[in-house]
Amino acid sequence: MTDTILRLAVALAIGLLVGLERGWRERDQPEGSRTAGLRTFGIFGLLGGIFAAISAAMDAPIVLAAAYLGFALLFGAFQYHEATHEDTFSATGLMAGLGVFGLGALAVVGDYQVAAAAGAALTAVLASREWLHAVLRKLSWVELRSAVVLAVMTVIVLPMLPNRTIDPWGGLNPWEIWFFTVLIATISFAGYIAVQMLGPRRGLLLSGLAGAVVSSTAVTVALARMARANPYPRRLAGTAALAATVSLLRVSIIVGFLAPQIAVQILPGTLAAALVMALLGGLALSQDGTSSVEQGDIRNPFELRALLAFAGFFALVSMANAAVVDWFGEISLLATSALSGMFDVDVAVLGAVRLNGGPIGTDLIATAILIALSSNAFGRLFLAAMAGPRKFWVPLAGATLVALIAGGLVYYVMLRV
Repeated sequence: MTDTILRLAVALAIGLLVGLERGWRERDQPEGSRTAGLRTFGIFGLLGGIFAAISAAMDAPIVLAAAYLGFALLFGAFQYHEATHEDTFSATGLMAGLGVFGLGALAVVGDYQVAAAAGAALTAVLASREWLHAVLRKLSWVELRSAVVLAVMTVIVLPMLPNRTIDPWGGLNPWEIWFFTVLIATISFAGYIAVQMLGPRRGLLLSGLAGAVVSSTAVTVALARMARANPYPRRLAGTAALAATVSLLRVSIIVGFLAPQIAVQILPGTLAAALVMALLGGLALSQDGTSSVEQGDIRNPFELRALLAFAGFFALVSMANAAVVDWFGEISLLATSALSGMFDVDVAVLGAVRLNGGPIGTDLIATAILIALSSNAFGRLFLAAMAGPRKFWVPLAGATLVALIAGGLVYYVMLRV
């Protein structure tokens, strides 16, 4: 009995939570002008719970099904008259009511914690109408197509790929290759959307940090080009250093998600390097002057051609890593990580992480990841020197070297502890 009362209370709370959002949105409307508000949605949830309890007590699921159908018809009729009177075509209120009734029933006969979480999620979606509509207005067809590509690649393509190695060295697993590819592209796409939503012209710092989520190398090259005609090249160098900081933190998060035991080993070194880069970058950024990274400098990371190229390169590096390690021993992983890291740090890091759980120890994999990060930093410096003036790349080189030394020392000390 006590358990049933608790579950009915959860069902009522779900209805009241959704009703709070619905009532607040229509708070300026006169009394009796709307089909359902705070109290009514609370009753919807409680009704769902009551009929679910009756159905369970009678061991007759048809009772709940009939009640749900009757509720849908009755509430739908009221919503139809309201829509006719208001001359609107929104079905949000009807769907919200059906959802509350169903979640109220779930709270009684199912997992009430899941029902409560779903109720909170439903309320959040309803409350986000203006923000979601603003997102839709700002998104172009390219961004929308990218989201569709993401869904297809994740839901359709990924389950179809074999989850086993298909090469003689055990390095080429199609499912893992595609999973990591989609994961990296998704993280980068989130940063790309943030740039589109916030606007790259709101400031140099914001543009550089958001762009670094997509590619710190691309941001560095863009800033180097701008520095040729900018009166504040050191300020641009500071932004490039902060972009490198974001890249370090981004890689740490990815490794933490995929291999927490390795992340624990690299985190002290990467955090030390990131802290130094952030401090020196902020110092350079304190100079006067304003600029911004042009929107055209930040590409959509979910372009299908680029995605397939990344997957192909990643597959090649993964297979090469496994083959080289098989031929020349574990220490050869450090050389392949350094080489591939100069071109793409994500590929190098993921290629090393994939070897986790095999014969190679986590210490060597962690070292390979840090070498890949260092190699990528030198690659950025080389491109910066090619594209920008000395007043841009020299301060960036100084910050990078100090950060690498700090990170290396911390990592070495942690190994000895």
